[in-house]
Amino acid sequence: MDSKSVVDMIEASSGVHFSGFHMDGLEARSTVTEHATTSTPKNMHKQPFVIGVAGGAASGKTTVCDMIIQQLHDQRVVLVNQDSFYHNLTEEELARVHEYNYDHPDAFNTEQLLQSMEKLRHGKAVDIPNYDFKSYKNVFPARRVNPSDVIILEGILVFHDPRVRELMNMKIFVDTDADVRLARRIRRDTVEKSRDIATVLDQYSKFVKPAFDDFILPTKKYADIIIPRGGDNHVAIDLIVQHIRTKLGQHDLCKIYPNLYVIQSTFQIRGMHTLIRDSQTTKHDFVFYADRLIRLVVEHGLGHLPFTEKQVITPTGSVYSGVDFCKRLCGVSVIRSGESMENALRACCKGIKIGKILIHREGDNGQQLIYEKLPQDISERHVLLLDPILGTGNSAVHAISLLISKGVPEANIIFLNLISAPQGVHVVCKRFPRMKIVTSEIDIGLNEDFRVVPGMGEFGDRYFGTDDDDQQMPTSFSPAQRFN
Repeated sequence: MDSKSVVDMIEASSGVHFSGFHMDGLEARSTVTEHATTSTPKNMHKQPFVIGVAGGAASGKTTVCDMIIQQLHDQRVVLVNQDSFYHNLTEEELARVHEYNYDHPDAFNTEQLLQSMEKLRHGKAVDIPNYDFKSYKNVFPARRVNPSDVIILEGILVFHDPRVRELMNMKIFVDTDADVRLARRIRRDTVEKSRDIATVLDQYSKFVKPAFDDFILPTKKYADIIIPRGGDNHVAIDLIVQHIRTKLGQHDLCKIYPNLYVIQSTFQIRGMHTLIRDSQTTKHDFVFYADRLIRLVVEHGLGHLPFTEKQVITPTGSVYSGVDFCKRLCGVSVIRSGESMENALRACCKGIKIGKILIHREGDNGQQLIYEKLPQDISERHVLLLDPILGTGNSAVHAISLLISKGVPEANIIFLNLISAPQGVHVVCKRFPRMKIVTSEIDIGLNEDFRVVPGMGEFGDRYFGTDDDDQQMPTSFSPAQRFN
């Protein structure tokens, strides 16, 4: 397989950067018990997918937003601009308007922005202010914005306030060279606002550049995705739209089932998925990248276990308040694909006990248990159930039912897999609403043969090298060098 196909597309051609994997489950808890997870009420509103787009003035944020909206034509998308929420200037401020810093966080009515976003997220229409840069006030009529599937919040400082960041499912920072931004600003202000170049440059040096350095650039660290060159980066925007489409499908299911968790996706993870799904990937490469993804899923699953608070003394003699890991834990792998996940679990949990379940498959609905070997005290443990593929959900239901029959509380089971089909998610989550599912990606569905599509084929055969077309790894490079 040509190693440039995915790596170059992600790292070189598009120039997209990513912030890495984020775990949202590692929260310190004061007790070892967890509240039971219940199903989402049927009348609960389906919350929208919120995308934040930040960057310096004239970086190309609006162009990026417009291009995303055009490509997401099959979704209801609305754009909310932070510029609409500037404060009205007082008489004193109007008298010295040229000394007013529009790039400072205090220039925005963030409380009003939060109120408007909260209403949209809860399915209520809002009136967005119409700010007039000639009178420096909100003028009527306001812009009516209706609830939508996707909300794009755009502005120079949308990542500055943590309360606003918390509303976002995806954060994009448009990173454009300072000289390009200045040239665009000069062209825009001289043509559209009839300002002379000297005034534009004076405002830039007094307010725009210092505000960018002090307030805007530091928020770049919060971005999930960084786009160099803004709207000129068509490859990056195409990749982002594909990414958003995938996340929208996952997001919908996660809103329906609060016990479903999809790990935070990045283009690094998407690149690894591309490699292990490619039918031409060698066995060695398949194992290498599958192991990396499995490790991420296992780490995320461990983040959903209960913790107890613990204080330790550091080498400096200081007290560190942290957490202690769950001690009563075991893994259970569904033979034989699930055995591919055991090494990652052992690497994370030293000396962990791992049980086995073998379910014979006869057609789609004819599962029967062939073999089980579980820890004798499994009823007293939290259980990580291991199976890389969730397809129809029938085998998973059989395995989970067996664990429950052995006395394991449903809420103590976490099912870990690499990919899930929506049909399997529906079956398992409806049947076991208090059990958690952690996966790295949700696929389109099942084909007529009940195989996950696009899927990755027979995982066990590809991982353990028992398929008919076992391929040898090229000797010119190793898998670990692929992302160097």
